[in-house]
Amino acid sequence: MATISSPGLGSGLNVTSIVDQLVAVERRPIDLLTTQKTALQSKLSAFGLLKSYTTNVEDAVARLADPTLWQKTSTGSTDPSSVTATSTAAAKDGSYSVQVGQLAQAQSLASGAYTSNSAAVGTGTLKIELGTWGAGPAFTAKVPASSVDIVIGAGDNTLEGVRAKINAANAGVSASIIKDGSGSRLVIRSLATGAENAMRITATGAAALPVLPSDPPSLASLVYNPAVPASSKLTQAVEAKDAQATINGLAVTSKSNTFADVLEGVTLTVSKVTSTAAQVSVGIDKDSMKKAVADFVKAYNDISKYLAQQTKYDPDTKTAGDLQGDRATLSLQSQLRNGLMQSSGASTVFRSMSDMGIELQRDGTLTVNDSKLGTALSNPTEVSKAFTNAATNGPGYTGLAVRLKSLTDSMTLTDGLVTTRSDGLRTSIKRVDDQVAKYEERIAAKRESLLRQYSALDTKLSSLTSLNSYISQQITNWNKSTN
Repeated sequence: MATISSPGLGSGLNVTSIVDQLVAVERRPIDLLTTQKTALQSKLSAFGLLKSYTTNVEDAVARLADPTLWQKTSTGSTDPSSVTATSTAAAKDGSYSVQVGQLAQAQSLASGAYTSNSAAVGTGTLKIELGTWGAGPAFTAKVPASSVDIVIGAGDNTLEGVRAKINAANAGVSASIIKDGSGSRLVIRSLATGAENAMRITATGAAALPVLPSDPPSLASLVYNPAVPASSKLTQAVEAKDAQATINGLAVTSKSNTFADVLEGVTLTVSKVTSTAAQVSVGIDKDSMKKAVADFVKAYNDISKYLAQQTKYDPDTKTAGDLQGDRATLSLQSQLRNGLMQSSGASTVFRSMSDMGIELQRDGTLTVNDSKLGTALSNPTEVSKAFTNAATNGPGYTGLAVRLKSLTDSMTLTDGLVTTRSDGLRTSIKRVDDQVAKYEERIAAKRESLLRQYSALDTKLSSLTSLNSYISQQITNWNKSTN
């Protein structure tokens, strides 16, 4: 199709301006559709935020509907630098006096000084056993038995080699080399604390202990056996000990610095010997429960305020919110309020949220009556029922939070109210875009047609103008010739 580069130059007729004005009339439907699309996009954006607010409520009621929330306990200590505690739902309310008499220790043994890390040690077999040293001294092997033979050959016959072999043996101990002012010493330490993790180390197939400087080194220098003092050459640097404490006047011990089985549902951890008892308290975790309630109230108030803003109409400015009159939005608003105000038979003590201090205001928002909530939380079992009951005996006994969670879940699911409305708006926007595209094609063709028509008119007018000029010139010349 030929294009017209400069219409109107021949006759002076402003073809482009004329065509633009005519096309502008044709564009009015597009302008209306553009306005419609803008409104739809505003609604879609509003629904996007509405879904976010709904999800926040959904998450908040999910926490209230979780029975473990209402089983939470908390602990406190008057001396947390010495005694701390953690608790589970099995913990019972109470206060405990805890005095620490001794911390658990891992045994540590040190060899004599060697000239260097690569000094020869000797060959043979080291046997490392874990157990308890008692009176006598008598050694009682740990149950199940923990005994490991470590063969030291010619290729391992150095302080470094022995260290590596011990560490690779999985014998329940670790070896290291420490240099002091006298030389390099092999230090062997139990991996676990407690009296039952003390060591007995013996050597077989080793040379006799050296007597003279010229005597060969012997693996017997790494023996630890207090039952045979003459053969015991390792020195005990740290004794293996159990932790000892007194809880409410009762002496207790633990192979570690954690007492896990002394108090039901409570684990004590000690970190320092004390001269006076620390007071450890255990009770229901009201702070976590109050926070969960506060989070729900905030989430509900956020969506309530948002819905009020988006559905209002201002008669003074004659402006309306993006969701004003939207049936899906009004339905959601109504369902949330109804779900909040309904009562439940899940608990015989607390039948509504207001019974637990969560009160509905005239403006549709919630507020927390701290006094009523505090009183309610003194009975966490019934509060849990009121919120979390699964309604095995009928829908009228469904927990309040469970009911609200089901409602918000249904709104945000793929086929839920908020989702389907958003999808419908996207479909409407695409439909408008398709209509605009068709109009644009039609208008482009119309513009091309008008340009051709008016360009032809321009050409004809230009020809007539030229003819008129020629005739006028001939008349002028004829008049001159007759005079």
